[in-house]
Amino acid sequence: MEQFLKQLHTIPEVAELVRRVEEGGCPVAVTGLQPVHRSCVGAAVALAAERPAVFVCGDEREAQQLRGDLQTLLGAEPVVLLGREWQLRPGAIASRDWERSRLAALYALSRGEAPVTVATADALCARTLPPKLLHSLALTLEVGARADLNELADRLVSAGYTRCQQVEGVGQFALRGGILDVFSPLMDQPVRCEFFDDEIDSMGAFDPGTQRRTKNVTSAQILPAAEVLPHCAPGGLTGLGERLEALAEKLAKKPKTEKTAQQLRQDAEHFRTGAVPGGLDRYLAAVYPEVCTGVDYLPKDAVVFLCESGRVDERVKGTLLQLKQDEESLLEAGLLAGEYARLALSGEELYAALEEFPVVMEDTLPTSRHPLRPRGLIAVNAKQLSSYGGSLETAVSDLEHYRATGSAVLLLCAGEIRANNLRHLLEERGIPAVLDPAGTAMPAPGEVRITLGALTAGSEWPQLHLAVLTEGQLTTASAGKRQRVKKASNRQKIQSYTDLTPGDLVVHEHHGVGRFVGIQRLPVDGVEKDYIKIDYAGGDCLYVPATQLDLVSKYIGGGEDQERTRLNKLGGTEWAKQKTKAKKAAKDLAKGLIALYAQRQKQPGFAFSPDSTWQREFEESFDFTETDDQLRCIAEIKADMEKPRPMDRLLCGDVGYGKTEVALRAVMKCILDGKQAAILVPTTVLAQQHYATAVSRFRNFPVKIEVLSRFTPAKEQKRILEAAAGGHVDLLIGTHKLLQKNMVFKDLGLLVIDEEQRFGVTHKERLKEMSRQVDVLTLSATPIPRTLNMALSGLRDMSTLEEPPRDRQPVQTYVLEHDWAILEDAMRRELSRGGQIYYLHNRVESIDLTASRIQKMLGPEVRIVVGHGKMSEHELSSVMQAMVDGEADILVCTTIIETGIDISNVNTLIIEDADKMGLAQLHQIRGRIGRSSRRAYAYLTYRRGKVLQETAAKRLAAIREYVEFGSGFKIAMRDLEIRGAGNLLGPEQSGYLMSVGYDMYLKLLEEAVLEEKGEEKKVETECSADLTINANIPERYVPAPEQRMDLYRRIAAIRTNDDASDLLDEMLDRYGEAPRSVLALLDVALLRAAAAKAGVCDITQKGSTLRFTLAVFRPEALVAVCGLSKYKFRLTLSAGETPMLTLKLKPGEDTLEAALALVEDLKLASEPAGQA
Repeated sequence: MEQFLKQLHTIPEVAELVRRVEEGGCPVAVTGLQPVHRSCVGAAVALAAERPAVFVCGDEREAQQLRGDLQTLLGAEPVVLLGREWQLRPGAIASRDWERSRLAALYALSRGEAPVTVATADALCARTLPPKLLHSLALTLEVGARADLNELADRLVSAGYTRCQQVEGVGQFALRGGILDVFSPLMDQPVRCEFFDDEIDSMGAFDPGTQRRTKNVTSAQILPAAEVLPHCAPGGLTGLGERLEALAEKLAKKPKTEKTAQQLRQDAEHFRTGAVPGGLDRYLAAVYPEVCTGVDYLPKDAVVFLCESGRVDERVKGTLLQLKQDEESLLEAGLLAGEYARLALSGEELYAALEEFPVVMEDTLPTSRHPLRPRGLIAVNAKQLSSYGGSLETAVSDLEHYRATGSAVLLLCAGEIRANNLRHLLEERGIPAVLDPAGTAMPAPGEVRITLGALTAGSEWPQLHLAVLTEGQLTTASAGKRQRVKKASNRQKIQSYTDLTPGDLVVHEHHGVGRFVGIQRLPVDGVEKDYIKIDYAGGDCLYVPATQLDLVSKYIGGGEDQERTRLNKLGGTEWAKQKTKAKKAAKDLAKGLIALYAQRQKQPGFAFSPDSTWQREFEESFDFTETDDQLRCIAEIKADMEKPRPMDRLLCGDVGYGKTEVALRAVMKCILDGKQAAILVPTTVLAQQHYATAVSRFRNFPVKIEVLSRFTPAKEQKRILEAAAGGHVDLLIGTHKLLQKNMVFKDLGLLVIDEEQRFGVTHKERLKEMSRQVDVLTLSATPIPRTLNMALSGLRDMSTLEEPPRDRQPVQTYVLEHDWAILEDAMRRELSRGGQIYYLHNRVESIDLTASRIQKMLGPEVRIVVGHGKMSEHELSSVMQAMVDGEADILVCTTIIETGIDISNVNTLIIEDADKMGLAQLHQIRGRIGRSSRRAYAYLTYRRGKVLQETAAKRLAAIREYVEFGSGFKIAMRDLEIRGAGNLLGPEQSGYLMSVGYDMYLKLLEEAVLEEKGEEKKVETECSADLTINANIPERYVPAPEQRMDLYRRIAAIRTNDDASDLLDEMLDRYGEAPRSVLALLDVALLRAAAAKAGVCDITQKGSTLRFTLAVFRPEALVAVCGLSKYKFRLTLSAGETPMLTLKLKPGEDTLEAALALVEDLKLASEPAGQA
């Protein structure tokens, strides 16, 4: 696009601007510029003056659009600096994503690495840490560099990092022996450094989910993790404490400020002891006495462009007013000292600071109100054209007009395939076009040139006789979006969620459900070993050697009521009965599924043809970058459609993860083959929403779409039914009206069912009739565990979406005590920017009371509606429709919004009693907001002063940790998935699942499926080994008990040498060199595996004799082994009810080696006999 910018220099007004910027003559006001021209003119001026450019705008949406345009024009990714979220309340815990993106931007600016910057006005006013400090705190770790680990840890703490046992989220670090893990704001993945003495020996990025290294790196950039760093105050924490103390003395003398003085003393005490209080922004002015703001970070020789200077000025005033109100309420509450109440520059100060730079005010219309007095006024003549989106008709008529008047036309296209298609289509209409993807030259008069790129809108420059047309903002992958490192999905074994904590319920394969007490080290025969203690009913307890932990798994039932599950008795028959019952149920389920599957395999279906160019064009016109998961699911679904048997696929993914897009692509494929498609949804509102989405996605294609729901008048319904029967409707979207008897399709090819679990039994029967030979795609928002998917493999095809779409903005989340004053403030703030609010109150009986209380608080003009599950579907959908249409401002509701709908204008969510909900549920509800380019806020509140029970307190701590660092989420997903499993298997199976626990149930189900298919499951003998050798994980090697447990479990599950070396690698990576006792553990695990293969079910050692209990009795093999000369007089066979071999050890012989040798001999001896 450089050619285009150079051509803009030839416009006299632009040249004049450049002259003023270079020779002085600013501030200057330029009028006649629409949003797209502002970026064009700005970029042209910056390019000609060879200076960095700073664009200041009024709101975040504008900032994002500018960013896209500037990236296309200048080919460089602009640095975006957005406003600050002030954390002023000591009790609230807040999420930090926004702060971190600010730190990354400030850092890029301070390094002078920002040729183009886009900032909102309030981001420049807010005080922040001085650039010198940011520089001194940013660390670069490099392989081969020297660093003292303790000093490094101190530096990280003073840079705002939190020390923890295992790094899961941004802003945490962990130190184990000579290994440092740290997760800095700039990184996609945390980094692990291994030290040899004080030298960095190696470094690698690792996946926080598995804690395994993903790739090696040579250096890493560590930024501070917060903007206010009390450790960096003059005199450190003690100096800060002393200053607060001194101020408190002064304030205590006046009666008005006594409260403040108390608060200051309390905080000063905290600082002195090294505990940092919450709501640190209150002390920003104390920590950084010199005033330093975003303006101080701008490049010294920059040109500053104010986009729509009136809006910028409004934003500055609005922000300051808001801050002033916050400060006043905090001063009243005694939380903030008047001395420290200056958190931002006033408007005058901001403009005075900007006077230092050449400033260009870019406005649409001439105005008399300029924030800076202009020294010159320039008017540019340019028109803004709307982007034609992809409808060629409008483009063609425009092009003909421009060619007739001799204008040159530059056509911007999203991708190369689109550009080629466009050229062909234009040539068919008799308009010759030149394809120039690299943009090497500008079009000549009367010529049409197609090049790659995209702007928010087209523009016409009459002086240049040039028109620039665009398809609309580029959002395809080629736009240079950062590809995120894909998070490890929950495809791995369910190992790592099993951080067993004392008090958890566990299932032992042979003894049933008990309660885990802890790890205990007991001396046996002079060797220390670790045992797991499990309590059972009636006061019995069981000690399981840590080497056999694979027989124990965590009990996962459904949902939260773990307290009520009964423990089994040791040695009772009850567990065996439960297991048999569950086994029978699993068998019935498998039978039913297999019958269904076989029947479907026999049915002939329709094989759709491979993708056509239309299909590709439809897929390219998607406005966002697809996630890898989406691409995978789309491919799986298409492959199914192209097969001759009917498809039956389940697509799981959280709301907002792009399921609809995947479904619409399947619909398009169906329609292109001349068949009809139908989408069945549970509620009217969803029908309207899908209809709107479909209409906008298919707008450039000749597809006839209709919607059938309660809102469709009777006359319309009749017309639609006739059209469907006559084949005049391509896509029909509807509620269960689609299941009426009189609904006939001429040729139905694909049925998409949304939220299947919300249809009743009768509906499902009717569905079965409809879908006999039709391809069916079912969408579900509750994720279903991969593990269940594996157990049912081949019976039900599943695709899952696990990664959220790229552009989802983080939601600014607070966890705090319920306080009407704060919430009122939050609600007013949202309403004042024209947004809507969800207020979650989970008790139906008092919901109207809460609604009227909010009404009283906010005044009569605020429109409040109430929604809960006890309302009829009719009432509920009209309430939801009111929210969708923007006729209501606040929805006070129960958790029904969980499976709810997308309303992008709802950007504030308030939840009462958040401590009563599971993480997974909170996460799902929070996903309802933050779907537009505006910032979204979630307030998770708990009751004031209520003493939390232990479980609720634990849950709240988990929520806080999750909000602050984004960690601990995997465990929550488990809850959700088990709920999903319950949904998929139906209520009857869920009962059995509860009685034996999820993992056990899965094992039984897998066996049942194999049995039904007629594949015998090999009966693996499990071998237990109890040897007197020193085999354990010492505490100095792995200090955290949960992690030790986890390792014991995984070592016990080892079956092959590969497993062992893989685990050894991981331990080396995470904890350093493994000591001998750990290696011995691995050997015992391998011995157990080998013995099981040789038919030995137990090996025990008493003094110097080893006893091998045989599960499989093979006389020939035993005779052969006993006859070997090396075992003469040492090996005796006792054939009783359970045959046994006893081996006497030679003095000084290694127990493990002797046992392994015997097991190998047994295996060899039994092999040829087996083949004969």
